[in-house]
Amino acid sequence: MVEARKIRVLIVDDSAIVRQTLAELLASDPEVSVMGTAPDPFVAAEKISHEVPDVITLDVEMPRMDGLTFLRKIMTQHPMPVVICSSLTEEGAATTLRALELGAVDIILKPRLGARQFLEENRIRLLDAVKAAAQAKVRPPRAAIAAAATPAPKLTADAVLRRAAPDGLIHTTEKVVVVGASTGGTEAIRELLQALPPEAPGLVIVQHMPERFTQAFAQRLDGICQVTVREAQHNDSVIPGQALIAPGNRHTLLRRSGARYFVEVTDGPLVCRHRPSVDVLFRSAARWAGPNAVGVIMTGMGDDGAQGMLELREAGARTIAQDEASCVVFGMPKEAIKKNAVERVVALQALPAAIAAAAR
Repeated sequence: MVEARKIRVLIVDDSAIVRQTLAELLASDPEVSVMGTAPDPFVAAEKISHEVPDVITLDVEMPRMDGLTFLRKIMTQHPMPVVICSSLTEEGAATTLRALELGAVDIILKPRLGARQFLEENRIRLLDAVKAAAQAKVRPPRAAIAAAATPAPKLTADAVLRRAAPDGLIHTTEKVVVVGASTGGTEAIRELLQALPPEAPGLVIVQHMPERFTQAFAQRLDGICQVTVREAQHNDSVIPGQALIAPGNRHTLLRRSGARYFVEVTDGPLVCRHRPSVDVLFRSAARWAGPNAVGVIMTGMGDDGAQGMLELREAGARTIAQDEASCVVFGMPKEAIKKNAVERVVALQALPAAIAAAAR
């Protein structure tokens, strides 16, 4: 029996402690191999000249050459999957979003020692990000031209919200759009929201992304879209012409009181290995919006959102998936399609029209 080839990862970070911690976390998974570490881009470039990694984890702030400059060179000369390793700072969040524009496929937080739960969740997120990146279709950026060896239990949306029948809903003219995305989703969501008119139905979006980065992401989108884009806060109303981005590290649920839709932002365990979870959002929309909802599942690794999408369809909602050709990783849409949870499969550029049609 031929042993499966491991995912080879090159770690680029100026901190020796971070390099060691990342290497230990990655080595805990039998599917991943650390081919080397580098304290700066010059050492990394030398290593790449001898052996090309499957995935690079890249720090943003480094001596001699910053991570963005190195990323730009990689993506123009030899595109390969890059996962940005960033710290929790507002300035770092804005810089990291620029890295995603330049072609990086995902973000992970720098490991923080001394917090056992954080480190374990960080390990899960790191391994999932690396595995997703290894499968990603790396494209030249527009701006420039899994489980571990002993995985943590994979919780379902039951951990946050028990499944229940739609809550006495009737059809109304007011529609709500719920969207889920992961790897490759930041640029896909940007393209989607930029194409929506100012009178678009209200949207609630889960994009797998660390805390603080979602606020910077929302601010960036708000400046370039016709719809208003905000990071969701507890009890925010869902209204036409506005998109609410679920805050990183918090679950976001849709609720309804009379004719008013609003969001609940809450803590809870990782669901489908994520917080926020698409399944949690979709389940809540199935329960409190039912046939008044439109569910959209986009590019991403894994199956978060697939079960929730099925529950949406069973509740009478319209359901749409992004097609394989336009996805960076065709994981989440594929799993939803396999469950027969999707009515329509369309290309990214056709999503705005498909949403408008479903909301009519």
